[in-house]
Amino acid sequence: MKARTALLVLIVALLGYLAFFNFPTLAQSTQMSLGFTEVEAPLGLVILALTALMAAIFLAYVIAMQATWLLEARAHNKELHAQRELAEKAEISRFTELRNMLEERQQQLENRLLERMDTLESHLKARAEESDNVHAAYIGQLEEQLRHKPAPGQS
Repeated sequence: MKARTALLVLIVALLGYLAFFNFPTLAQSTQMSLGFTEVEAPLGLVILALTALMAAIFLAYVIAMQATWLLEARAHNKELHAQRELAEKAEISRFTELRNMLEERQQQLENRLLERMDTLESHLKARAEESDNVHAAYIGQLEEQLRHKPAPGQS
């Protein structure tokens, strides 16, 4: 128990103890002035009843405050939960967007690589054809030289 609660319980217990053992004195009738008139009533019981009424009102006020606080806390908790879900959805959306961007970037790089490989392949084919043509020309020249060259022993 908290110290305040323990102190309040102790005061109420002490008040009940004193009222129980001094009830005949509290119940004695006496003249009381209400300001505009005088009545005869047990002053102790009137004060005890007013104290009990004040305690009941205080207790009702505390219960109302606690209920209000609990309702506000519950509403705040619901709002916090909704915000958390919204943030999680946004984070998932960002991850999805990031994944899509990475896939798009990877596709672009693959396309560039394929284009570059196609370009290199076409250059390689052109060089191979050029090399074939050069070799064919050399072979043609050699054949031409061999045809026109006199045989050994013929001059």
